[in-house]
Amino acid sequence: MSRDSYDTLEERIGVRLQDRDLLIRALTHASYGDGRPGVRNNERLEFVGDRVLGLVIARRLFDSFEDLDEGGLAPRFNAMVRKETCARVARAIDLGAALRMSKSESQSGGREKPSILGDACEALIAAIYIDRGLEAAEAFIDRFWEQELEGLSKKPKDPKSRLQEWALARYKETPEYKVVERDGPDHDPRFEVEVTVGELPPAQGRGGSRRDAERAAARALLLREGLNG
Repeated sequence: MSRDSYDTLEERIGVRLQDRDLLIRALTHASYGDGRPGVRNNERLEFVGDRVLGLVIARRLFDSFEDLDEGGLAPRFNAMVRKETCARVARAIDLGAALRMSKSESQSGGREKPSILGDACEALIAAIYIDRGLEAAEAFIDRFWEQELEGLSKKPKDPKSRLQEWALARYKETPEYKVVERDGPDHDPRFEVEVTVGELPPAQGRGGSRRDAERAAARALLLREGLNG
């Protein structure tokens, strides 16, 4: 990217970093440079950015939902910090176009992969935090997570609903659930359920009812596919 391109990105996000090298590192995917010495990628920044995002979101939820206990806050928190949400923000600021990555990764669609975009967004948050402080990072998160914050008046969809939406969008199929084991006494049964989507390997879940086991299986598949069940 040229200096003008970095300036354009900073205008879109509303933050100007003093350390340009830090911004460049946040935009550098692990594939860039093929491991040559001196090329620093964004993985360490991603680690920090994930924690900064979590801290800011936890405080926003704590302040906004005074009547909710931990059980009510946790699913909302997970919905706010998951990779898909970070990837949505990355797309909103056209972060994919700014990323430095190998030619092969770019040609394989790397600039649109939710995992890469989500990681880069977290790295960008870390760069803002390190360069400009927590207040600037909070301002960035408040601005670009506003849509998610406004949509939290209702509890996020349960894993089965999320899996069905994803499966229909990705494979044009609905998940199939099958009880593979039932044990325990009648008053305290335990179910193991297997869920399959298309040609993906099945995922399993256990619970005290068939419905709970199906939810656990759906959550397991979502997590395995990097979708934060």
